Amino acid sequence: MSYVVDFKNVSTVGLESSPVADALAGLRANEARYFMNKYKHEFTVVPASESQEALDYANRVLKERNIEFAAKPLETSQFQVENIKFTYVFYEDGLSINVMYTVDDPKKRAVGFKLSEGMEIPKELEEKFKFARQKSKLAGTIRGSFFVIKGEY
Repeated sequence: MSYVVDFKNVSTVGLESSPVADALAGLRANEARYFMNKYKHEFTVVPASESQEALDYANRVLKERNIEFAAKPLETSQFQVENIKFTYVFYEDGLSINVMYTVDDPKKRAVGFKLSEGMEIPKELEEKFKFARQKSKLAGTIRGSFFVIKGEY
């Protein structure tokens, strides 16, 4: 069952099993606000158990860097705005990943990682990436990093 993320009244719906559910809900709401403000797009998530195709796609792209997360995926979102395809996965440990894949420009393709406030850097990322901090009214302090996608997906 899909859920349109409300960034005005932040809810932990679908994320209750996370030890950082409130921070992860804020992170998800932060993404929803971004897409509404920039593209007038409603950010909708689906339980991971109902979205195997999105999970398989994200995992295929992550394999480019030999990354496979041990954390349980809770929700995904997959959509296209303008010429950019987006795939999001929200994990139980508080991690959010997004695959940004421009349809017509191979130079603008990347995977972003965002860590909810209060979570540790996942083992799969701690040696390979440096994280920058950003403040968010909805999510507190978000730590983020990314890598550029080299392959075709």
